[in-house]
Amino acid sequence: MNLKHILIGAVSAIAVAGAAQAGTIIVVSWGGAYTKSQVEAYHKPWMAATGNTIISEDYNGGLAEVKAQVEAGNVTWNLVDVELSDAVRGCDEGILEPIDKSILPPAPDGTPAVDDFIAGSLPECAVANIVWSTIFAYDRSVLPDGPTSIADFFDLEKFPGKRGIRKGPKPILEMALMGDGVPADEVYAILETEEGVDRAFAMLDTIKDSTIFWEAGAQPPQLLADGEVVMTTAYNGRIFNAAMAEGKAFEIVWDGQVLDFDLWVIPKGAPNMKDTLDFLAYSTDTQRLADQASWIAYGPARKSSGALVGLFNDGKTPMAPHMPTAEANMTNALVNGFEFWADNQDELNERFNAWLAQ
Repeated sequence: MNLKHILIGAVSAIAVAGAAQAGTIIVVSWGGAYTKSQVEAYHKPWMAATGNTIISEDYNGGLAEVKAQVEAGNVTWNLVDVELSDAVRGCDEGILEPIDKSILPPAPDGTPAVDDFIAGSLPECAVANIVWSTIFAYDRSVLPDGPTSIADFFDLEKFPGKRGIRKGPKPILEMALMGDGVPADEVYAILETEEGVDRAFAMLDTIKDSTIFWEAGAQPPQLLADGEVVMTTAYNGRIFNAAMAEGKAFEIVWDGQVLDFDLWVIPKGAPNMKDTLDFLAYSTDTQRLADQASWIAYGPARKSSGALVGLFNDGKTPMAPHMPTAEANMTNALVNGFEFWADNQDELNERFNAWLAQ
């Protein structure tokens, strides 16, 4: 083989590799039942429709890995599923790409996407897919006369036993204040003060010695199933999945729930923007968001998806009553104060870590 043929072969190999890369995106999410719902509702149909490939990776949230990739100039992730406060913060820090909302498809009746998404779910650098909540849950086979209020979560005398809490200040500080009798609509006004933060940590002090801290969303159902805790904070969809798909006798207590959005963001400098934006638009259309709700009990971020939410994938369980936004579940509910956390997360993370180390 002469040099000409070697060069032609090398160029061809590069072209093939480039084409393969062009059709591949890396989508990062939280794992477990939640990622499975995205794979079934978004990934598989998009790959079937386009012939492209999605590599699915898991992480535990936050912006540290995104920031590291951007600052190193070696961005490999295309889309990352984040909480709202991280979407706002990452945009402010310049590590996320602004997203032109005109790429999003309208609702089936022609309503523009910007009017179809729930208010607050389309910040500059993100597009929401779900409404979810942090709740607390228990196993009714262990606690047949189980807790009914967020105050019960902090009452070791009435309900002895270990508690499970996500390892971080958000949203357990809000739940601690509600557990101490603060109405949901007053929580952030109090938490904005030094006295309010002290009050929340004082409430956490009452259960600290009886607490197991978790980091990944799959852990709370496992802690309950193994009997390591009698109740735990958790993502509502994970508890629903354990109850419905695995037959666990788990019950959600909706009192004191903290609602939040999860959103797609694009790290600054992500490769293959064409396919990234195509998947972003596809995965947040009306039908896809409704389809996801048949796999997990998280509410769609589009208004037009609501009427299309039907049964769980068992073919018999109506999903609407299990959504965090169902009227019966909203009696004492708090919407995550994303601006508060965007401004205060670093300081409160430091305080929480210092509290853990005490």
